[in-house]
Amino acid sequence: MDAVTLAGLRKPRPYPAVSVLMPTHRSAREGREDRIRLRNLLGEVRRRLHDDPKVAPDAADHVVRGLERAAGEVDPRHASDGLVLFAAPRGEHHAFTIGQPVDERVVVDTGFATRDLVADYTRTPRYWLLSLSDHCTRLWSGLGTELVEHARGGFPVEPEPIDEASAGRLARRAAQGGDGERRRQAMRDVVSALERVLARDRRPLIVAGVTRHQALFDEVAGPHVTVAGRVDGSFEGVAPSALAEAARPALAAYEDLREVGVLSELEAARSIQRYAGGLCEVTELVEEGRGEHLVVERGYYAPAVRSGGELIPVDGMPGVLKGADVVDDAVDHVIETVLEYGGEVTFVSDGFLIDHDRIALVTRY
Repeated sequence: MDAVTLAGLRKPRPYPAVSVLMPTHRSAREGREDRIRLRNLLGEVRRRLHDDPKVAPDAADHVVRGLERAAGEVDPRHASDGLVLFAAPRGEHHAFTIGQPVDERVVVDTGFATRDLVADYTRTPRYWLLSLSDHCTRLWSGLGTELVEHARGGFPVEPEPIDEASAGRLARRAAQGGDGERRRQAMRDVVSALERVLARDRRPLIVAGVTRHQALFDEVAGPHVTVAGRVDGSFEGVAPSALAEAARPALAAYEDLREVGVLSELEAARSIQRYAGGLCEVTELVEEGRGEHLVVERGYYAPAVRSGGELIPVDGMPGVLKGADVVDDAVDHVIETVLEYGGEVTFVSDGFLIDHDRIALVTRY
């Protein structure tokens, strides 16, 4: 999953665009139960579409077959925590497995229910990891537990090669403590390359290295480069998986602070009248294109009825209400709209926004 694919999935589709979401299990025994559960969900889709007066019987069968084809594309050997299937008229179908649980539901609408894909995408930490070394400083692109070396934009950074005579002089100067300027110049090269990368793709930065390397990095970088976390030690030649594991505690601590920081951002927005809380107020502002940063609890769903151009939330889980004016999940609608207008969406733990009625918005103006 990448941002381009996600953006494509968020676009409107002809009715009925059907989404099937189901929690899955990693064991073989429970996997058999998952297949039975999926068969039951597809049966629910078939019933709902055939009972819907807006859907022709052949169109209903066509969408169900699309869901069946999507399910057949999932490799059962790659178990995960959630299964997401999409199908729409004209033969479109998609299948995704994600590494977080989902609430079981069937959504029939004019677009796919992508909130769980968005949550999986946004909650999977994306970060830069800078591994400092005297010999070769490398930059790694982090996605969750995976690290891939970023070998462009000036990286990796290696000191200028020197001839034997120069090496002898440098060795003597190093013994006398006089090679500090050479080390600073090498670190300036690192910081310059890093700033170019961050200008194009700003992410949290984790810095790994021994204490003296980290101290020199801080000295050269100054306040312009914000460090999200640190990993002490020498990691030259270490496997990417081991480096990612070493960085995990620092990244987890940063994510905890980021979630707490969301509350401070909301309070600051409230103080300057750029805040909205609660689904009805948030929906109205989002549909005006004013949503800059939406914060929503992961387990918050709200079916709604569209009346006079407005969404009116009602109690219950998605899929309970039936009718032409029903929106299976108004929260999904808000998320999609914020993203369409170029806003940011942050998911937080359930209960975290108890004082904000489970959903809050920082507005653009």
